[in-house]
Amino acid sequence: MHDFFLRLAKAVALCGGAVLVGLVVMTCVSILGRAAADLLHGMVDSGILVTAATWLIDIGVGPISGDYELVEAGVAFSVFAFIPYCQITFGHAAVEVVTKALSPRIDRALRAITDVVFALVLGLIAVQLFAGLQSKYGSGQTTFLIQFPIWWAYAASWIGAVTATVVAVHIAIARIAGLLQNRDIIGTSAESDA
Repeated sequence: MHDFFLRLAKAVALCGGAVLVGLVVMTCVSILGRAAADLLHGMVDSGILVTAATWLIDIGVGPISGDYELVEAGVAFSVFAFIPYCQITFGHAAVEVVTKALSPRIDRALRAITDVVFALVLGLIAVQLFAGLQSKYGSGQTTFLIQFPIWWAYAASWIGAVTATVVAVHIAIARIAGLLQNRDIIGTSAESDA
């Protein structure tokens, strides 16, 4: 069962990574396009190769329209896409200065409480994202520049949030079972086998 959730978390994280790489490439192209457009407009103003510069401007050399809108939507999805993998591989930041001094039973109890609360919070986030998705879908609201339906970004983020919630619930159940059996069923840190 754990292997299924690990594969699911990896798949969603890879999608998030692909989106993030695409956003980086798009941002670089947009920045280069903006610089090229500034150069071309400067050439037209200076009377240097006016025909060629005007032609390049006319065919669309310049920044990518709506790049900020796409980055905003894509990064939101990517953040939610990385949470399940971080959760299942125990990659979240942890301060173990105090817990190292506790007994293993108390440490298991604290981990179980933390993971249950984390699953509940992720569930609440998923519910609120779904409410936002319904609201944006119902209103037909779009972004300003490229008229990108805003509900698409909510839907993508919601998929990541639901996956994160499902994985977090799996981890919480495993922690509770481990607490009841007084043993670690799953790992406790990023160095553990996930």
